[in-house]
Parts: sequence; structure tokens; C-alpha cells
Amino acid sequence: MLRAIFLAFVPIFVAMDAVGVLSVFIALTRRLGKAERRKIILESMVTSLGLCVGFILLGRALFAWLGIMSGDFMVAGGIILFILAMNGLIPHEKRQGMPVAKYSGVVPIGTPLIAGPAVLTTLLILMEHSGLPVVLIAVALNIALVGVVLALSDWILLLIGEVGAEVLSGIVNLFLAAMAVMMIRKGMKELVLLLRP
Repeated sequence: MLRAIFLAFVPIFVAMDAVGVLSVFIALTRRLGKAERRKIILESMVTSLGLCVGFILLGRALFAWLGIMSGDFMVAGGIILFILAMNGLIPHEKRQGMPVAKYSGVVPIGTPLIAGPAVLTTLLILMEHSGLPVVLIAVALNIALVGVVLALSDWILLLIGEVGAEVLSGIVNLFLAAMAVMMIRKGMKELVLLLRP
């Protein structure tokens, strides 16, 4: 049982990319207080766990019922990430509307960063080989680990300082935009392959 959980844990861990999520979390929340960051961490964990569990139980049936393909999911997630990345790259004085950071526990941190297309696809594959209990335990452990990593952001912010956080924010948003384009490209490629006669 422990070996099966470990074998399921590893691919989910790679797909979730806790370090990548941490860098985005710091970039989005560095101007918020500790209480607000803790709230966002909790929201992101609840969102990602709920989405993962729901997807494990109903994913295939729901996608089939709605006529959604994994390529559709990747394109939609990529578009959301790209919009958020562009918002992060625009100077603060030129931004319009509500700050993204206060509402980022659900999107983009909970999904598509923690529970994104790569994670959900991995869960579907693991379900075929490992079974429901093992996959549920493995995904819960991974989300708990991401929560611990995000909780360390206060210490990391103190370490790198405001200038470091500003530089990190710019770099992360560039990579986030690149990740968004990659997700859209892969989703489009998958859709084109499926539509070929």
C-alpha cells in the first residue's frame, strides 16, 4: 500500500510543481498581509483538492457528457493564465479593476496552477493503474505539501526583500505567459490531432 501511494505521489508531485506555484504565489501576494496570504493558501488548497477529488470521481463522465476534451481544458486554462500574466506585467498605475492578488486563491493558484490540466490528466491515468483510495491519498498528500511550501513564503519574502520580490514578479509573469502559450499550443495540437480524419 505504501509503495503504491509513493508511486502515485511522485507523478502528481512533478505535475503540481510546488516550487513553480510558490514563485507565482509570492509574485501575486507579496503586497498582502499575513492573514490575507493565509486565507489565499487555504482557498487554493480547498479549491485544488475539491477539483481533484471531483475530477477523480466524475471527470471522465462529466467531460463526455459536456463534450469537453482535454485539449479544450488546456486551451481554456492557458487563456486564463495568459490574461493574468499580462495583468502582472502592466505597471501598477496603468492597471484597471480589482487587484488580482486578493482573489487568486481559486484562480490562478487553486486552478490551473495547483490543479491544472497536467495534474488532472495524471489523475485519470493513475486511476486506471492504482485505484481510487491510493490516488485520493496521493493527491491529498501533494496538496498538503504545496500548502506547507506556500506557508514558507513569509520567510522567503523576508529573505529576498522588496526589490527581489519585484524582480521575481516580472520574471515569474514572463514565465507564466510562456506557460500559458505552451498550454494553448499543446491543447490546440491535441484538438487538431483529434479532428483529423
